[in-house]
Amino acid sequence: MHKLNEISLGERRRRLGFRDGAKGTHSSRTLMLGELELLLSEARPEMSIADYRKLVVDENVLGKPTYTTREHTVRKLKALYGLEPEIPIFRTLVRLWPLDHDSHPLLALLAGYARDPLLRLLASPVLDAPVGSVVSAPALIAEAERVVPGRFSETNLRAIASRVLSTFLQSGHLDGRSEKRRVRVSATTVAASYAFFLAYLEGFRAQRIFTSVWPALLDLRDDRLPEVAFDAARRGLMDYRQVGNVIELRFPNWLSTKEEQLTRDQ
Repeated sequence: MHKLNEISLGERRRRLGFRDGAKGTHSSRTLMLGELELLLSEARPEMSIADYRKLVVDENVLGKPTYTTREHTVRKLKALYGLEPEIPIFRTLVRLWPLDHDSHPLLALLAGYARDPLLRLLASPVLDAPVGSVVSAPALIAEAERVVPGRFSETNLRAIASRVLSTFLQSGHLDGRSEKRRVRVSATTVAASYAFFLAYLEGFRAQRIFTSVWPALLDLRDDRLPEVAFDAARRGLMDYRQVGNVIELRFPNWLSTKEEQLTRDQ
């Protein structure tokens, strides 16, 4: 226990599956929802990265034309999603994936947001846009220049912004081709459970889970949060209790004892 308490915040996050830093998958790829759909249709909870690599590279379940493309694709999927049962973020994604097909785009977005710093960097102009309004690449570029001025070249930033827009198109937050408009997504109970869990992994507890960014990614209004949490508990996805204004969310059997300890004191 003492050794766990000495682990830095960054190392705690890494062990739980979060990725931080200046680099991210959206420097060259989008959410890769189509590839993830095909891959997880073959997934089993105990599968290792070697098993996933065999599916993609040797068995070519994603239908890529060349060996080099298959190798590159599995590397990007590993960076964006983890592909290892030892990573709580990915292990839980695999657990929830078969429960509801309609949840897949939002589950993928939540996992991608946890593991790609570039997606987190450029998400606000999409998430904060009023429903029906146009969301354009220049808005995302302006946000990056505001938050991390000078980090990216103009060419790279345009390409990253375009990929982020494509990701939110895949997740259902945007609609349209040449002109993309903000759409309110419909949060499923399964996706909401994953959002609450990711907030829990980051160290949020009680009401702070509801006020974290994770439910906001699903366009969940404040007045719907207790209702969705109650439904998730009714379906056995998690534990939820509310006494007056005090709430408690727990995830029994989702984490090992050591993983549970890593979520604390963040």
